[in-house]
Amino acid sequence: MMYLTGKRILIGISGGIAAYKSAELVRRLKERHAEVRVVMTESAKAFITPLTLQAVSGEPVSDALLDPAAEAGMGHIELAKWADLVLIAPASANTLARLRAGLADDLLTTLCLATPATLAVAPAMNQQMYRHPATQENLSVLAQRQTRIWGPAQGAQACGDVGPGRMLEPMELVALIEQHFALEFPPQTQPLAGIKLMLTAGPTREALDPVRFISNHSSGKMGFALAHAAARLGAEVTLVSGPVALATPTGVTRIDVESAAQMHAAVMQDIARQHIFIACAAVADYAPKTVAEHKIKKTQSDAMVIELTKNPDIVADVAARENKPFTVGFAAETRDLEQYARDKLNRKKLDMIAANNVAAAGQGFNSDSNALTVLWPTGKTELPLAGKSELAILLLTLIAEKYHDTHRA
Repeated sequence: MMYLTGKRILIGISGGIAAYKSAELVRRLKERHAEVRVVMTESAKAFITPLTLQAVSGEPVSDALLDPAAEAGMGHIELAKWADLVLIAPASANTLARLRAGLADDLLTTLCLATPATLAVAPAMNQQMYRHPATQENLSVLAQRQTRIWGPAQGAQACGDVGPGRMLEPMELVALIEQHFALEFPPQTQPLAGIKLMLTAGPTREALDPVRFISNHSSGKMGFALAHAAARLGAEVTLVSGPVALATPTGVTRIDVESAAQMHAAVMQDIARQHIFIACAAVADYAPKTVAEHKIKKTQSDAMVIELTKNPDIVADVAARENKPFTVGFAAETRDLEQYARDKLNRKKLDMIAANNVAAAGQGFNSDSNALTVLWPTGKTELPLAGKSELAILLLTLIAEKYHDTHRA
């Protein structure tokens, strides 16, 4: 089930150094079988050539408001009617101001007025320009008009400044586009309708003292993608999340926790009414036996000994219940992936396990992509490298199939 197959996406590119990312964005959308057309402003062509975008999109690039080659000489109307989504990436401060004012002085701004499709913008500019009250007011007005504001991100900028204003990375935008189209799924494609589903996501933090903790590199992106997808597929979703910097997906009930013990308590409090449980969180196996009341001070010793105690095993405790839900575990491994995952599946009496190689470049922790080896007692399947939003749909579709098989047996 692919969100982007056959979707018509118009990418608008305005002037800015972030325009170099637009070619990658177009390529990633084409990989997901979307139809992509590109419109460039004159300023954009100073940063990236139309030929580059034509090569990655496989379509001619449009840049002229009055195009003699277009049907009836009205290319802006043709493109405006063609698109299912218009995304301007990058969207410069100047472009945002022109959109807010409703100007139609080039092809891009004109088709934005003429299209019935959803309009999204990915702001990209100097951090001071982004913070300026005029830019903030423009973004606020556009948001009130139902324009999707995607980003910006924070970080180092080409000018040497550090702050908000970086365009989101191509795969982050792909995930947002997938989420946008996921909302359009009709009821007949909701295999989790009527199902209560709980999942855990993110890392846990095990306190050493009031300012220090033991944790891991989990970003929570896979778990949040699953929560979002499950809601779109009809489930009533409860998300128990460790500390992450992610927005709560639409239609999802979220419970925030810090430690493994807190996550265990939150899960067990409500697990009796759940039909499906997915343990996606990277839960710490051990926690400090004692937590210092005050900040631990550095000593002259070259070593420090911290005594650890085992945390509760959340997924095993859920699977051990007399009337357990359909229980799915995750296994993040760096070697012998299938061997360790199969052992965990059997040892903890799980119904299914999704294993991923976190040592592989470009997938797993802090990445927008992932690949999974999914195992169950009588079989397995491989879900190849894909965006986490797309992968979430594939995994949940499989979980729904096996859940319904179990209840029909």
